[in-house]
Amino acid sequence: MYFEAIRSDRGCVSHLVGCQKTCAAIVVDPLLDQIDRYLALTASHGLRIRYLFDTHTHADHFSGVRELRQQLGVPSIMHRSSPAPFVDIHVEDGETIIVGDLRLKLLHTPGHTRDSMCVVLPDRVLTGDTLLLGGTGRTDLPTGDPNALYDSLFHQLLRLDDSLLVYPGHNYKGRRPTTLAEQKKSNPRLQATERAAFVELMNSLDLAMPDHLTEALRTNCTGGKTVAQIIQEAAEHVSFMSLDELHRRIEAPEPGVRILDVREREAYATGHVPGALNVPRGQLELLVDSVFPDPTVRIVAYCEFGKISTIAAATLREMGFSGAIALDGGMRAWKEAGHQLEIGPPPKP
Repeated sequence: MYFEAIRSDRGCVSHLVGCQKTCAAIVVDPLLDQIDRYLALTASHGLRIRYLFDTHTHADHFSGVRELRQQLGVPSIMHRSSPAPFVDIHVEDGETIIVGDLRLKLLHTPGHTRDSMCVVLPDRVLTGDTLLLGGTGRTDLPTGDPNALYDSLFHQLLRLDDSLLVYPGHNYKGRRPTTLAEQKKSNPRLQATERAAFVELMNSLDLAMPDHLTEALRTNCTGGKTVAQIIQEAAEHVSFMSLDELHRRIEAPEPGVRILDVREREAYATGHVPGALNVPRGQLELLVDSVFPDPTVRIVAYCEFGKISTIAAATLREMGFSGAIALDGGMRAWKEAGHQLEIGPPPKP
């Protein structure tokens, strides 16, 4: 068996499990921003991804299952109660996934979320967010339930072979894997062996909400795109101009470009690139033809941070403005570079 735990800089862990005899592999809990890494690892080890599996609906990061599924044309797997529309194989407690000659037994372990599952391998168990090293998954996020987590831990997971190594879906401190037996002895949350004490402990935790909670749930539950994906896809269809290049062109007798500020009028009025026109992003499709009647004109779009303007430039190209490009950076970077500003509202049409 080929096995690798892949830890991100945020402490999220995905697992690549492969059958070395048949070269078939499965990725458990893939992250959206680690897709190239999985593809590189499987290629370097002569493996081919056959399945994708999310142990639960993630609320703190963006799942890479949908994107990998589209790229590779392989099925995705989750528990039957998962709301994600891109799941091909819905599974339940006690079922098995066959990957080459490997058998991966699935346990339904609700508590962190309603659809949480663990994956049992011959010498280890992938616990998702049900059991962590020195902790457990939280139960205060949507579909979490401390009573259900108690049952999943004490009536199911902790009854497995004590020698199994624990590989969780999060490892914030880079701890080495330990056995279930060691977790029973040393994990503080597993010392509350009575239901009432465990539920009280879980309900008393005062944990900060994850970053991007609503966005992660939106994308992981619906298959929608993240904001970063939208910006990245836009960036793949446009070219960019550096701050210094735009500054040089402004100083030249003939800049050769039209400058478009896609921020709101109030932001434009407080300071903008000299000579820039203003069409807020929300009105771009409606007003651009009247502002730029010549679709061959070269347009440099900018915003505050360089993200919305990337989308704006891609939109302009879709509309036929083939010379639309985006400023690499935004007004914030322009100011920090010490370049000149004009103050005042945009001219009336």
